[in-house]
Amino acid sequence: MYVGTLSFDLLLGDVHSLKEKRSVVRPIVAELQRKYAVSAAEVDHIDLHRRAIIGLAAVSGDAAHLTDVLDRCERLVAARPEIELLSVRRRFHGDDD
Repeated sequence: MYVGTLSFDLLLGDVHSLKEKRSVVRPIVAELQRKYAVSAAEVDHIDLHRRAIIGLAAVSGDAAHLTDVLDRCERLVAARPEIELLSVRRRFHGDDD
């Protein structure tokens, strides 16, 4: 069994309130969950209106498949024009850990 996690540090564009922030972050989280069947949520910077950390996790029996899913998730978030992806933190845990 392999477990992979990603943590996206995002700078949001023209956002001036927490309500506007939710309207940007929620669709990203929902699309990740729908397209790739991963667990995803906003996990940090909850009270800041121009910053967000989105975390996601996925489990697979195949390391190559898990790497592919994480790569696709990273490309999806990086391609969003309304945000700037500041950093991505990737962790990969296998049976040997």
